[in-house]
Amino acid sequence: MLDHPILLIAVLLIAGVVMTRFASGIGVPSLVLFIIIGMLLNQIIYYDNVQLTQTIGMIALTIILFEGGLQTKISNITKVAAPALLLATVGVLLTSFTLGIFAYFILDMELMTAFLLGAIVGSTDAAAVFAAFGSKSIKDKLASTLETESGTNDPMAVFLTVTIISVIQMPGETNVLILILTFFWQMGAGLAAGLLIGMAGIYAINKVSLESSGLYPVLSLGFAMFAFGITELAGASGLLAVYVMAVFMGNRSLTYKYSILRFSEGLAWTMQIVMFMMLGLLAFPEESLNYAFEGILMALILMFIARPAGVFLTLLASRFNFKEKLFLSWAGLRGSVPIVLATYPLVDDIENGYMIFNIVFFIVMFSALLQGSTITPAARWLGFEKDGGAMPESMELLTLGESRKDIYGIRLPEGSAHSGTAPEDLDLSANIQLIGVLRNDELITPGQGASLQADDFIYVIMPRRLRGETEEYLGRTAEQETDRHPRQNTENT
Repeated sequence: MLDHPILLIAVLLIAGVVMTRFASGIGVPSLVLFIIIGMLLNQIIYYDNVQLTQTIGMIALTIILFEGGLQTKISNITKVAAPALLLATVGVLLTSFTLGIFAYFILDMELMTAFLLGAIVGSTDAAAVFAAFGSKSIKDKLASTLETESGTNDPMAVFLTVTIISVIQMPGETNVLILILTFFWQMGAGLAAGLLIGMAGIYAINKVSLESSGLYPVLSLGFAMFAFGITELAGASGLLAVYVMAVFMGNRSLTYKYSILRFSEGLAWTMQIVMFMMLGLLAFPEESLNYAFEGILMALILMFIARPAGVFLTLLASRFNFKEKLFLSWAGLRGSVPIVLATYPLVDDIENGYMIFNIVFFIVMFSALLQGSTITPAARWLGFEKDGGAMPESMELLTLGESRKDIYGIRLPEGSAHSGTAPEDLDLSANIQLIGVLRNDELITPGQGASLQADDFIYVIMPRRLRGETEEYLGRTAEQETDRHPRQNTENT
């Protein structure tokens, strides 16, 4: 098999997918099993190419953040923007500082090296968090906060890591004002680049006519890679640019949007499998076990002291209550980002670099194993669990080739203005054909005599150009309808 790399890759991918099903059955996060596969693999394959791992890792993070951003609703972000962004910046800083202090006194490291360890594991991982939830979900306020924090705190961790490494390499040459200006440039330029490239991506995807529908997801991925590359070239945060671009694109009407989402989701899972297996490959058991005590201790300090300190201090003036802060503290899983950042000290030949890498290995393992396997029980215990995931407001389900028509699913909101109306009585354009209505796993077809209800999922075939007005029409609530026709309603009264 070693002489046939394609066969080896096939076996690893199949094993990774099968492991996700096996992991859910035994209640263990699949990410842990990916690491174990990598560790088993390094017994027959010698791999220590840290530079390659770092490069693949940045590609993986770009794809994972792109997929996460596409699935994120701007309406959810705006509700929790202030606390989430505070957690993504001040929270990461406080968590990193707290763990660094403990590492300095316990591990007998140089102070800046200890802070480097804290910076590497300071950010949470969106992919790890929501992979741990599986088919469960939590209340919107907490889910949106975790999602926004996880999607935007990676740039802060990268900035801290790179900055501390530069301080270690060039002591006494650090200018605090330049560091502050650099931080604002990275965040500001990353945000601006994400928005601009997002606009360009939407225009290209919607206006360019390609030979095959399969090329549109590739085009969207190309824009994600371009956003990262061009922003990094300008000295700004490429990861932030990718996430902002993806959120912007995901909340606009896109041709072949469903295909783009499914393609990105599959690719993101592939990159997760690759990243965690590579962590296992680089973690040689005979070396890692030498740091087992230190790694486990730092993992426990991060989970029970550093992360809670960062959350509670950052959200001191917020409206989150004690139980909500407690859950946000526990749900801060570590994943792909620490794996990538742990390669930085090795590539730059920082003292105690291998010690840091092996400690990060235990932190990621214990975070995935202990926190990942208990997130759902913790949500249930604290009263934050919500059965099933929220249905999308609108989703392109199937594209009908060159006809420029798509099959869409659109959910009626709570208090819908169309409740009590028969499906066939909806005032839809002549170009729109209603296929059926899904309610509690039951398909209702027009003419059955049933009336519409809130949360019904309506399936229609329509031209893409009518998507916006159709979503607006079916999304109206009774209150909005009253506001639209106040005079008529007054006369009727």
